[in-house]
Amino acid sequence: MSDLEYLKQRKSYDEKANSAKSTGMKFTTVSGEAINNFYGPDDIENINYLSEIGFPGEYPYTRGIHTNGYRGKIWTMRQFAGFGTPEDTNQRFHYLLNHGQTGLSVAFDLPTLMGWDADAPLSDGEVGICGVSISSLEDMEILFDKIPLDKVSTSMTINSPAAIIFAFYLAVAQKQGIDFKNLRGTLQNDILKEYIAQKEFIYPPTPSMRIIVDMIEYCKNEVPQWNPVSVSGYHIREAGSTSVQELAYTLADGFAYIEACIERGMDVDEFAPRISFFFNSHLDFFEEIAKFRAARKIYAKRMKEKYGAKNPRSWWLRFHTQTAGCTLTAQQPENNIVRTAFQALAGVLGGTQSLHTNSMDETLALPSEKAVKIALRTQQLIAYETGVINTVDPLGGSYFVEALTDKMEKEANAIFDQIDSIGGVVAAIESGYFQKEIADAAYRYQKEIERKEKFIVGVNEFVEEDEKIEIPILSISPEVQKLQVKRLIELKQKRNQKAVEASLAAIRSAAIDGSNLMPVFIEAAKNYVTLGEMISEMKEVFGTYEETAVF
Repeated sequence: MSDLEYLKQRKSYDEKANSAKSTGMKFTTVSGEAINNFYGPDDIENINYLSEIGFPGEYPYTRGIHTNGYRGKIWTMRQFAGFGTPEDTNQRFHYLLNHGQTGLSVAFDLPTLMGWDADAPLSDGEVGICGVSISSLEDMEILFDKIPLDKVSTSMTINSPAAIIFAFYLAVAQKQGIDFKNLRGTLQNDILKEYIAQKEFIYPPTPSMRIIVDMIEYCKNEVPQWNPVSVSGYHIREAGSTSVQELAYTLADGFAYIEACIERGMDVDEFAPRISFFFNSHLDFFEEIAKFRAARKIYAKRMKEKYGAKNPRSWWLRFHTQTAGCTLTAQQPENNIVRTAFQALAGVLGGTQSLHTNSMDETLALPSEKAVKIALRTQQLIAYETGVINTVDPLGGSYFVEALTDKMEKEANAIFDQIDSIGGVVAAIESGYFQKEIADAAYRYQKEIERKEKFIVGVNEFVEEDEKIEIPILSISPEVQKLQVKRLIELKQKRNQKAVEASLAAIRSAAIDGSNLMPVFIEAAKNYVTLGEMISEMKEVFGTYEETAVF
């Protein structure tokens, strides 16, 4: 068919479509982007296949970073696990590994995330509630008891205190006799995202960035298979951003870390291959797939053209995906199994390297063993029963997906220009730019739900009156806090106090003189200096951060 004939028939089709019956629903993505009635060749006529889409495993990696996709290696299946005491979580780790999980993902409780010990006044009532309680190397030793750290890949979701938690982990590895070069895993360690979305920050942005660069530099030299930063869009999306905002803000944060490392004097190809990313897979199936594809393309182009990376592995955007916690509902919680399944499928069709599927009960409590098993089985069903792993990027070439991918790339680049005009990511944080944009997006979406322009099954449509929830709920006993505080008191009584004081002095000295902090953190960990003690020492040097309110 000639182009002229196609355009003639398309015009006729559009006229019919515009006058055809409609449900009256709002046909936009979850992010509010208008969607055409259908997509055809003219929607992608300006996209050059070789330079903008290409082949799997080839620049610009729109179709994936590996030539044979999941035919070569299925994604790493992770389940976020952490609750109660280190003994409780260690037991859950063994359970998951015995049921086919291929990597560990650690959730920490709020005190640990904020750098407070279990016996701190602010920790009262929160110890072990939303994750595992870790105050010292002793806790970390129990957490990974009988788990050989050179045989598993470990992901740890922690940010402000990440360097100290990592030091605990490295000290455990040393006690197991493991060479750091054989350790594999990822630290979230994305402090910029904390200022933007999750708000678990401690120090001001500048010293926080210095600590992260210290960690990247240390891993480059000593722990080469470890990903020291997982630049996280997940929490940006959970805070209410649109898909394209998540894409752009996440990549902007990643580029800020890369620029900080280059300023330190590191060659981009020495560290960039170990920078990883973490994205949310939300409700809109095709929008999410397009987001992942656009992210790879944008990243590859920027790394090659702006930062001069020569190693193709520096051009690769490697990412973990988690299904969207904010889409789970307390109403009709079994529906969450279905939501999670298609969100996971979007992550797989988008080419993720690692995947976490949320459990159906997570809006009610930490997940039960049954719910976790269903979530893990969801990934296994996708991998082994649906056939989606048989070919790489099966939606590549779809008029709709390619047009959406191209549009998201353009919109993300426009946001980069906005951030640059403010003065960069840190300046944009301090001005409240990100916070305001996310708040506006969240408000728009909430109003759409309230007006029933968007539907949430079981919440604003297909509601069941007097619903009774009949799923098992995991509860955390108050005994957890008592046990953790008791352990901490006993640790402080039996450790070498002179070694503790020397370690704290070394931390203060390194914080002041600019030396890399990781070696002194590891030495302090081995002397059983607690998390809270190390954090307090650095607060004395760096101060703390208070966010400017945005209205």
